[in-house]
Amino acid sequence: MGMLVRLSPVWRSLRAAAPALCQGACPGSSQSYHTPAEDYGGLYPHHIPTNTLQKLLLSAGSAFMSLYDPYRHDMIAVLGETTGTLALQNLREKMSKDPEGKHILQERPRIRMSNLDIERFRELPDGTFGREYVRFLDVNHVTPDTRMPVKFVDDEELAYVAQRYREVHDLMHTLLGMPTNMLGEVVVKWFEAVQTGLPMCMLGAVFGPLRLSTRRKKKLVQLVPWAVQSGRSARCVLNIYYERRWDQTVESLREEIGILPLPAIKV
Repeated sequence: MGMLVRLSPVWRSLRAAAPALCQGACPGSSQSYHTPAEDYGGLYPHHIPTNTLQKLLLSAGSAFMSLYDPYRHDMIAVLGETTGTLALQNLREKMSKDPEGKHILQERPRIRMSNLDIERFRELPDGTFGREYVRFLDVNHVTPDTRMPVKFVDDEELAYVAQRYREVHDLMHTLLGMPTNMLGEVVVKWFEAVQTGLPMCMLGAVFGPLRLSTRRKKKLVQLVPWAVQSGRSARCVLNIYYERRWDQTVESLREEIGILPLPAIKV
């Protein structure tokens, strides 16, 4: 009961600063980031303007809730949007300087069920990126449509960068061979923290292990150096046009990106 009492002020702050978040918004919206602003009344679909105080409240409240319950993906999403402006700017710069990344910024593809030929992926040979991605979705009972839409980033292009990062997260699980359990999530977060510099990734990498059992912490000690080295050696993962790589083998895509060979550790 004491914990619930302490959570109440934080939750009230989140509700006051972002009522639309608490009400929920459809993550599968068909609106794209190319939609004219006048068609939806904001900088981009779902955008919620916030002032400095509201952003501080959102950052503090979402950080607390994320640590209290690491499976609150909505709170983790808010934390990333309210604290990641500099990191998002750096990522946009990396994308704009890379031919493939620049193309992605121009075309702004979205990874959603309506844009994926899942049945074709199932017919691809084992080991291909599309086949292993749909296998990951099936085994872990997830879909790309569960990703929250970006709301609190006050720049239309940076909002797309944030959305793109969010939507390729499951692709990182596929390429890194990590499940969606807490150990797998922490390993992916270490890789993403090095790759993106996003505060929410760093927070998950540092505090996520607190939720692990002793046995899994021992595995993490072996997996973190690999994740960090892979994050450093790999090219920016937002500069890969994944929608054009479904027929490519996972191994060749890993080599192209620069992900080191996976360690022989059962996660």
